[in-house]
Amino acid sequence: MQLLAVPMASSGGSSFTLLLPLILIVGMIWFMSRTQRKQRDRQAQTVAALAPGAKVVTTSGLVGIVEETDDEYVTLEISEGVLVQVVKAAIGRVVPDEEAADETADAAEVDEPATEDLAKDTVDVPDAGKDKADGKVQDAPTLPPTHTEN
Repeated sequence: MQLLAVPMASSGGSSFTLLLPLILIVGMIWFMSRTQRKQRDRQAQTVAALAPGAKVVTTSGLVGIVEETDDEYVTLEISEGVLVQVVKAAIGRVVPDEEAADETADAAEVDEPATEDLAKDTVDVPDAGKDKADGKVQDAPTLPPTHTEN
């Protein structure tokens, strides 16, 4: 009994098909690191722009007003006369001023329809409720079908 080794036929695109997953993985890693770098830069700008009087929320959810900033720490007033010192990296976000928030809320507010428009949308059914003693119309509850009919 004699075994013969037959070489496998190679296709021209096999090297590309092996490199494609590697290229995709490298691309995903690059994209994720780029996104994280942008977030870190945005956080660094937020922390660098801290000024006394700004209302901030820490990453742990503590809300306070900045009283003093240092190289490493920020002193927050979390209640009247209660000061807490936190690391600058713990500042999650700066809460916008209420005046600026009110202006943007007023601009984004949607006009509510007038009562005249609502009156046009209602339908008057003259014979509704004649069979009920109290004049209220209530639909009988219906159960969903238990089977389908062909």
